Formats: sequence, C-alpha cells, structure tokens
Amino acid sequence: MKHEKNELQTEQRRTVLQRILAISAAAMLAPTAVRAQTIRPWVIAQIVDTTAQQQDVSKDYLIGSRAAWQEINAKGGLQGRPVKHLSIETDGSATSLRTALDSAQSITSCVAISGTAGDRTAQALTNLLRAERSGLAHVAPWLQNASNELDDTTFAIFADRQTQISHIVKSLSLVGTKDLGVIYASPQEYALYRADIERSAQRMGMQISTSPPTHDLKSVGQKLAATSPAVQLFVGGTPELAQLTSGLEQQSRQRYVLALADVNLQTMKEMGAARQTPVFAAQTVPMVNSSLPVVRAYRAAMSKYFDEPANPLSLAGYIAARYTFEVLNRVGAGLNRQTALAAFQKRESADVGGFIVSYNAAGRGSQFVTQSMLSKDGYTVG
Repeated sequence: MKHEKNELQTEQRRTVLQRILAISAAAMLAPTAVRAQTIRPWVIAQIVDTTAQQQDVSKDYLIGSRAAWQEINAKGGLQGRPVKHLSIETDGSATSLRTALDSAQSITSCVAISGTAGDRTAQALTNLLRAERSGLAHVAPWLQNASNELDDTTFAIFADRQTQISHIVKSLSLVGTKDLGVIYASPQEYALYRADIERSAQRMGMQISTSPPTHDLKSVGQKLAATSPAVQLFVGGTPELAQLTSGLEQQSRQRYVLALADVNLQTMKEMGAARQTPVFAAQTVPMVNSSLPVVRAYRAAMSKYFDEPANPLSLAGYIAARYTFEVLNRVGAGLNRQTALAAFQKRESADVGGFIVSYNAAGRGSQFVTQSMLSKDGYTVG
C-alpha cells in the first residue's frame, strides 16, 4: 500500500507540469493587458522535456522561471514592454526538439531561449544550436554535463556535475574515504553520463565501482554486495532515488547516498523515502531559506503566484529568468535577437540579488555549490 501511495504522489506531482504548461499567456500578462493591445510583447521561449524521467526537474525549473517572468511583468516588463513567456514541450526525441526550436525561431519577437530543462534536452539543444548557428541566445539551461562543449551561443550559469561531485566528495576525502559506488537511474543515464562521472572521479583520486544499469532500482538497493562501498553516488532523478533507497533500507549495512542537483529532497521527504538511509544532495543555488535578496524575492514570488513549496530547482529556474532579464535590460534601445546574443556573448559579470554570475575559462557562469542532507529522522539540513 505504501508503494502504491508513493507512486500516486509522484504521478500527482508530475501532472502539475501539464497544468503549468496550460496556463494561458494572457493570464500571465493580465497586469499589462490593456497596454499589450498596442505594445507587442517580447517573447522568451523555454523548452522543457516532459518525459517521465525529466518531468520532475522540468516542472520545478519551469515554475520558478514562470514566477520570475510574472513578477517582471507586474513591475512593468522588459524596457516597458510585457514579456510573453512561451513554454514549449518536447518528448525527449530529436524530432520534437527540432520542432520546438523551429517554433521559437519562427517568432520574430523571440529574443532568447531561456531555462531549457532537463539536462538531456539542454545538452541536445546546445549541440543543435552549435551545429546550425541559429543566432538565438541559449541562456541558463539546466545543463549539468561537464563534458558538453560550450560555444558562443549557450550561456550556462550553474555549476556542472563535475563541480558538484567535487564539492560533495570533498568531505569524504577529508575523512579518508577513497571508494565510491555509482548507481545510475537507468541504462540511458549510464550511456549519457558514465564518461563524465568516471572522469570526475579520476581527477579526485576516487576509486569507483559501478552497479550494472537497470530500471529496477529497488532490486539494485536490495542486492548490493556486502563488500560494495558504503557511500553510493546516485545519478538520476527523485522518483528513481526513492526506489533505490527503499531497497537499501532492507540491507543490514548502513549506506550513505550522494545525489546531484537533479534530486529534490523535499519531494523525497513527502514520498516517505530514505527513512533509514541518509541522503546528501548537491545544489547549485543557495539554500531556499537564505537571506540573500534573490532568495527572498523568489519566496515572495512563489507565495504570490504558485501554491508550491520552495525548493532548489524552482529557485534555479527563478534565477535563470532573472539573469536573462538583467542582461537583456542592459541592451537598451534596439533590442532584438542579434543584439541580445551580442549582450550575452560579452559574458559580463552579473549580481542577481546576491547570486554572482561570473564566467570562467570553461564558459560556466557560476561554480557555486552547496549541499543539504535528508537525515534519517526526515529533516532537511543545509
């Protein structure tokens, strides 16, 4: 019964994404509806992957971005014109992504693509834009893969997977832990991210052992050998991690799970997962109870526009939209697709309410990583 309840909670959460995607753009622009009749809005496209494996990340990232754009419109929009935040669904296929990009490109007033999610789609769109030089800026995608080559059309502002692993494993190395197990959410994650993970582990001097990839994560947790590392790095999303921990808790040996920024510990808690297995999760944004101005503004916007609890993924979506706005607002008169791309290509540092975007040699705008823990008693600790 508990397993069925958890599945129901997960499905209920995922259906929220469909409701969010169905929100009318007219409702978003209600504060400026009269002016919008005579003033053509700017268009910011957001491409989101609605497949089962990516929905949880996409939903939260989209909600945070939408809250930011609604807030921006309520305060007068971009350069005195409203912003139409256009969310475009994809089903994870190359054909669907091609259609989504064509849709954005066909809108002459679309000045940027901002907040692509999740990681697979962000990676695929980065590669597609690099190949065809479309002239559209690809801003603040949820792009986690450290191996993905970034050119002058994609502007990733959050720390990559390698930086996350380095941060979360640092505490292990301080206490002499050199062995790390790795579990992938599915064979697809294994194929996509194995090289990135192994490269990261090698650079940190960690010895890793990888569990055979499968969709049956509960079985993986149940069948871990007694000699396998006590610390396991999980690469995947929240529902899959919940399945894994349900298996781990049937073992007599205590395990510790390290998760990356795709995982939402708040959802884990709501699902009743990891009751006996401590989970440490990296996150690429400040804690949601931080006193930073951008976090306070995010909480206020979420409270005003959505009945959703604060979490790192929606905070990331909010910051993605706010950064996009800050750079576009610098352009001044003559804003269009070309001048927008040129503005982002300057890669100037930006202070987004205390979250600093400052590009490094690898083309990443932030190396910020912190972590939180879901303890055995159900508390989330920063």
